Amino acid sequence: MDLPDDLVELLRTPALCYVATVMPDGSPQLTQTWVDTDGQHVVINVVAGMQKARNFERDPRVAVAISDPANPALFTQIRGRVVEMTTDGGVDSINELAHKYTGKPYAWYGGQEQTRIIVTIEADRISRVP
Repeated sequence: MDLPDDLVELLRTPALCYVATVMPDGSPQLTQTWVDTDGQHVVINVVAGMQKARNFERDPRVAVAISDPANPALFTQIRGRVVEMTTDGGVDSINELAHKYTGKPYAWYGGQEQTRIIVTIEADRISRVP
């Protein structure tokens, strides 16, 4: 499913984003994350070995909610699936996201030995409120 142009624009802003994955027992796991787009997909960056990354590897189903920074009550929900995970460019990606969200290089909260993974999500369904 193609992302609407206004959603692509929103994804290129420092929008609030929440990502839901499926835990091994079937329960949901929800985290806030930085988000971007390649123009066709939702793109996030995660740390290899963390729960969210393990969930993506086991079950690619995902839900993403993105709020407009100008009006957080307006949000878009995307249900889809992970179609690619790669470490290629992961460090550059997290630095670009950090500049977008903080105006500074990534602070490497967990240490620079982390392996960063770029996660590409394809939308299957998009809904908006209002």
